[in-house]
Amino acid sequence: MQNIITRETGNFKLRKPEIIGISLLGAAFLGVTVAKAGFTVASGLAALPFILIYVVMVFRNPVLGYYTAIIFGFTLLGLSRYVRGVPMGIFIDAMLVLTLIAVIFRRFPERADFKPLNKDIMFLATIWFLYGLLEFANPMMASVPAFIQGFRGLVLKTFLCVPLTLWLLTTQDRIKTFFYIWGIISLMATLKGGIQDNIGVDPWEQGWLDRGGDVTHVLFGKLRIFSFYSDAGQFGANQAYTAVLFSIMSLKAATKRDKIFFIIVALAGFYGMFISGTRGSMGVIGGFAMYFIHKKNIPILITGFIAAMAVFVFFRFTTIGNEVYAIKRMRSAFDPNDASLQVRLANQRRLSSYMATRPIGGSLGHGGVKARKFLPNAYLSNVATDSWYVLIWVEMGAVGLSMHLFILFYTLVKGSQIIMFKIRDQVLWHQMSGLASGLLGIMVANYGNAVMGSHPTALVSYTSLALLLNAAVIDKGIRKNLRNKTMKAKFLIRKKATI
Repeated sequence: MQNIITRETGNFKLRKPEIIGISLLGAAFLGVTVAKAGFTVASGLAALPFILIYVVMVFRNPVLGYYTAIIFGFTLLGLSRYVRGVPMGIFIDAMLVLTLIAVIFRRFPERADFKPLNKDIMFLATIWFLYGLLEFANPMMASVPAFIQGFRGLVLKTFLCVPLTLWLLTTQDRIKTFFYIWGIISLMATLKGGIQDNIGVDPWEQGWLDRGGDVTHVLFGKLRIFSFYSDAGQFGANQAYTAVLFSIMSLKAATKRDKIFFIIVALAGFYGMFISGTRGSMGVIGGFAMYFIHKKNIPILITGFIAAMAVFVFFRFTTIGNEVYAIKRMRSAFDPNDASLQVRLANQRRLSSYMATRPIGGSLGHGGVKARKFLPNAYLSNVATDSWYVLIWVEMGAVGLSMHLFILFYTLVKGSQIIMFKIRDQVLWHQMSGLASGLLGIMVANYGNAVMGSHPTALVSYTSLALLLNAAVIDKGIRKNLRNKTMKAKFLIRKKATI
């Protein structure tokens, strides 16, 4: 056994010539890199060891990668205002792909367990993926970069999120962690939005507004709050989604701490929706109707219907609160003669005749103003789509839109059937009802804005689809664990009684 006094410690090992030489060479290399390529590249090289360590951690515990992807979905697009020229969205895709690889090869050389993917939502996601690939052969496809961008947004994320959710979010603890990540970042988003509303934007955000963001985010001299999300529409819709989900979850939480946290997040979500100045978020609030249906309680259903009618009458037939900008703007969503609505309807009429002879659309990434980057003179890139459904119709045709709507409504109906008749655990019941209600609201909001096409709504919506159709399996697992704990407790009691 080596004497503890003569044994070399880490400090002595660092004094070895070879270690010192490597350190000096590394420092010199970073110095030259900073001088030649800039600080950003040098920072990336310096971070490489930490990235490798993180990759190893993801392969050991793949759910960490999925949680990271969710966090990226909430934050990275907004960071593009501070770090320009970096395609932030690619990091989200890369994290999803890394996590998928980690799940498949975690037990290498053993074969991965594909049984959890034997679900109808996985079948639907695969059909959607294959149809998206076929769009590459669309005769109207004129730009490969445009197709890749559209494929990533409309098709790939669904195909990645669904299996990862079925594989990884299968226990109450993991689902709870998912909700806590969602809730904490939503609280931060509302805080940031409140700062923008009451203090103002920072220099980087002002620069983004000056470069064209003000066209859609400064209306009548009033800023539409966007927080650290990609835009105000995404901020408002997601905060409304959060408000619906966490309000319902707060009705039956596992602990008092959870209940208090859910209530705080829900209130913050309502406030964020209010200051966003986004009319589409009103549709998300309509998702509460799904919860009333799930309760299968006629008095509650009637009360909810009366409350919804009261809100409609307030906005449609009164002028109360018009001195408050947010109320006045939301009220315009109920005006059939609203100028913005008329422009949208006119654009849809223009597209209708053009799309009549194109049942598979104009190909992915080729529709709406976002396509001008690749196809500045194309007809479809010079007509605003606005609506998520119009965008899918334009890019994937009536066939693609029908398929997409079928997936959404099938999930909503099947998920509701599972909630109403199969889930016994009341905490899980309220979680799934909240997801279904929020998803219905997003589906309504999609008519006015393409909220499901961007983050964070995209990731949480696709995750919701898989969770809803896997809820019965999750519920069985919860009850099995409860039975095991009960049997263990009884065994310990009997053991103590015999001592």
